[in-house]
Amino acid sequence: MILADTHCHIHEGFGDDATDAARRARDARVRWVLTLGVNRADSERALAFAASHEGVLAAAGVHPHDAADATDADLDALEALAGDERVAVVGEIGLDFYRDLSPRDVQRRVLDRQLDTARRVRKPVAIHARDAHDTMYPLLADWARGAAPSGDRPVGVMHYFSGDAELARRYIDLGFMISVHTSVTHPKATTLQEVARAIPLGDMVLETDAPYGAPQRYRGTRNEPAYVVEAARAVAELRGCGEDEVADATTKNAMRLLGIAVAARGM
Repeated sequence: MILADTHCHIHEGFGDDATDAARRARDARVRWVLTLGVNRADSERALAFAASHEGVLAAAGVHPHDAADATDADLDALEALAGDERVAVVGEIGLDFYRDLSPRDVQRRVLDRQLDTARRVRKPVAIHARDAHDTMYPLLADWARGAAPSGDRPVGVMHYFSGDAELARRYIDLGFMISVHTSVTHPKATTLQEVARAIPLGDMVLETDAPYGAPQRYRGTRNEPAYVVEAARAVAELRGCGEDEVADATTKNAMRLLGIAVAARGM
């Protein structure tokens, strides 16, 4: 059983333990890990970590929390960074109207610019949307019509998906994958559990968002990419199928999202 963690921050949230955490992920058969930047400097660190660790790819972007501090020069530099072959995705980008750490108009401007970047470099996006789907969905519906990632890649992934099954299907219709997070293991995560039951496996990927959001088994401790197996196990139980079936489907989906050639999959 081979797995992929399509969203974490292993380069930043683990300190001196980051390399060991990457090894533990490999030991747990998590072959591919995507580590995402949240601003210019952080994205540069993500790329440096990916360049020196087997099976790790990077994403470059400005998180909505950091949007207020992003300059035009930062966004230009991130576009150049996004062209690197080790940068698989433009992200983590989006809108966060829950914490509102950046003004909403600034969040929108920075997101629009990065969506343009993704279109130019022909890579998918990793979208953060918290209490913002009313704004996000129509925005992405317009953008997705002109998005054209290279190969057979989806236009993007809805990270740490927080909507219901109906909204998930609407994003899938735009060309997005839906990411099921390790919080699917939490007893009160009933909406996400219904999403995990309802959407096709062919449109699903798994993530940890490590070091945040540990699965129920490790609640109260730091999350890490090795724990993505907990999400696979929970999805299998919810769907009444085998863990291998979930792992195989979601890992193939992750490889398509990340632009990893079939020959490199070893699957």
